[in-house]
Amino acid sequence: MSQLPSFLHMYRELIGTPSVSCLDPSWDTSNLGVIDKLSTWLRALGFQVSVNELERQRGKYNLLASYIPPGSSGGLLLAGHTDTVPWDEGRWTRDPFELTEADGKLYGLGSADMKGFFAFVLEALRHIDLKQLKKPLYVLATADEETTMAGARELNKFGQLKPDFAIIGEPTRMTPVVMHKGHLTESIRVTGKSGHSSNPAAGINAIEVMHDVITELRELQTHFQKHYHDGHFAVPYPTLNFGNIHGGDAANRICACCEMHIDLRPLPGMKMNELYGLIDSRLATVNAKYPGAVCLEHMHEPIPGYACAADAAIVSLVQEITGNAAEPANYCTEAPFVQDLGCETIVMGPGSIAQAHQPDEFIRLDDIAPAQAQLRTIVQQVCG
Repeated sequence: MSQLPSFLHMYRELIGTPSVSCLDPSWDTSNLGVIDKLSTWLRALGFQVSVNELERQRGKYNLLASYIPPGSSGGLLLAGHTDTVPWDEGRWTRDPFELTEADGKLYGLGSADMKGFFAFVLEALRHIDLKQLKKPLYVLATADEETTMAGARELNKFGQLKPDFAIIGEPTRMTPVVMHKGHLTESIRVTGKSGHSSNPAAGINAIEVMHDVITELRELQTHFQKHYHDGHFAVPYPTLNFGNIHGGDAANRICACCEMHIDLRPLPGMKMNELYGLIDSRLATVNAKYPGAVCLEHMHEPIPGYACAADAAIVSLVQEITGNAAEPANYCTEAPFVQDLGCETIVMGPGSIAQAHQPDEFIRLDDIAPAQAQLRTIVQQVCG
């Protein structure tokens, strides 16, 4: 305890250490600085710390801190990601890497989403004697959640990680989130044959072929609405969005290439091979008419949907402690990957998701003390 800095000092250090993840290399930053700070603080509390460099993304790291009482198993995992999104310099009115207190708020990039969560965890654990715990306690810090979720996909590297329960500290204002849809981003590229526009038969117009692709995928949208339903969500069916399209180079040339990016949000329980099978079946007619013209590529590995049973023990516990009823979320998290460890998993942390990815991101000062107390109570009840 005496070696652990103050809550605000830890918060300030985390915010002041850049850890941006972005598919654009000019923005992308290693998270090692954040991992090193967490390692030092968690060791000071008495945890054993393991740090793994990702195989999928060199220069990015996962951390697992463990306190395992002799002869014990199961226990609790407190998890979060160390990376942030990039920031819009033109819209921030404060330095995103300087923790600023004003108007009853703490401002900074990652203050809510979600580097600040680790300061909450450390502060809650400061007042717990680990030697009195009867069950294992783990703290997990991952890399690249904001892009590929590469860190969450490599949790099997921590072979000893077998908790009973897991809490992922995304900003939910300490409301337990127990389900969300998945996320797929796909590129569909049509390769045609160029030629002079005065003779359409001399080429294959990729824009026209893409029109056929869109027609088939519009039918898939209808199929989703008719045949899939989960009333927990405001939009109760899987969605397919046409987000980006470009092709061609001149009005008097037959377009030789057209590319479109689509976003899909599958319901919890939908299998990825099932979803890709539906897409493939819709594109089969186009492929038969234009052999080899249509190519689908994954822009990132798919993220499945997630659901925790409403009557799970962890759900009942945190609802009682926080007074907040469980609910679904529209955004995507690392929950399905953490859940694959075999533990009851919820998403719950301080701060509001409304601040995620926003200029002048903040967390309210009056949310801090209640969240710290609730986290401490959860640890004591699960592991004590």
